[in-house]
Amino acid sequence: MRLLKLVPDNTNIDFVRLRGLAFGLTLILSVLAIGITYAKGLNFGVDFEGGLMIEERFPTPPDLNRLRQVVDAQGLGEASLQQFGDPRTLTIRLPIQQGADEGATNAAVKKVETAISQAFPGATFNRYSTISGKVSGELIRNGILAVVLAVLGIGLFAIVRFEWQFGVSTIAAIVHDLLMTLGFFALTQFEFDLNIVAAVLTIIGYSINDKIVIDDRIRENMRRYRKMEMREIVNLSVNETLPRTVMTSVTILLALGALLFLGGHVLRGFTAAMILGIVVGTYSSIYVSSSLLITLGLRANPTPEKVTRSGIENAERVAPRGE
Repeated sequence: MRLLKLVPDNTNIDFVRLRGLAFGLTLILSVLAIGITYAKGLNFGVDFEGGLMIEERFPTPPDLNRLRQVVDAQGLGEASLQQFGDPRTLTIRLPIQQGADEGATNAAVKKVETAISQAFPGATFNRYSTISGKVSGELIRNGILAVVLAVLGIGLFAIVRFEWQFGVSTIAAIVHDLLMTLGFFALTQFEFDLNIVAAVLTIIGYSINDKIVIDDRIRENMRRYRKMEMREIVNLSVNETLPRTVMTSVTILLALGALLFLGGHVLRGFTAAMILGIVVGTYSSIYVSSSLLITLGLRANPTPEKVTRSGIENAERVAPRGE
C-alpha cells in the first residue's frame, strides 16, 4: 500500500524568492494588528477585568436595549452585554458586588436570573463566574510575564544552540505570531481570558518547535555545503523539512477543526486561537524566520575552527538527510 504524501518527493520551491513580498505582508499585517488592538481593544473576560459574569441563552435573539433595562433595574450596577458564540447566547457582566462573598454573588445571580426569566420566557441560565479586582490585576501581570519570559527564553536558547541570527529571527517570527493572535481577538471580540493565554503559550510552543527543526536543518546543510550560497541552503533546508511541517500542521488542524465545530461555544475562542496560531506559525516558519537569516547576514562559511582530529572527522562525516 502506498503511503500518503501531502508533499511530493524532490519538491524544490524557491521560498526565498518571495521573501520581499513575505516581509512586506508581515509588516502590514503586524501594523494592522497593532492598530486594531489599539482601536477596538480586547474583550477581556472576568479573569482579567474582575466582576461578575452571567451567561444566559435565549430561544431567539433578544432585544439588547430591553435586556439591559431589565438587568439595570435590579440595582446591581451598570451591565455590559456581549454576544457569546451566537446571537442567542449572551454574557452579562456586572461590577463586583458589595461584600464579594459567595452569598452576595449567589443572591445577585438569582436576582438577575429571575428577572430575565420573567421578561424573556424560555431563557435559560448557563453559568456564572466571579473574580475580584485584585486577583484580576495579578492575573494580567502574570499572564504578560509568562508570555514575555517564554519569548525571551526561546530567543536565548536559539542564540546558544545556534547563532545570534537564529535567535533574532525566531523572536521576530514569534512576535509576529503573537500580534496576529491579538489582532484576531480584537477584530472578532472573542472573550480574552486565561484559556486564551494558555492557547497563546501553546502557539509559541508549536511555533518554536517548527522553527527549531528548520533551523537545525539549515545548520546541518551549512556544514555539508560550505561553498553553497545561503539562499540555496535555506531553500534546500525548508524543502527538506516541508513534508514534516505540512503533515504536522494538517493533522493538528484536523483535530482542532473537530473541536471547533463539536466542542461547543465555551471552547470556541481557545480553538480559534489555536487554529490561527498553527496557520500563522507555519507561514512565519517558512517565509519569515528562515529568510530573515539571509537579511541578518548569516553565511554558509563560518569562522574556521581549530583543526583537531575529532574536528576533521566531524567535518568529513556526512549528516543523514532527514525527512
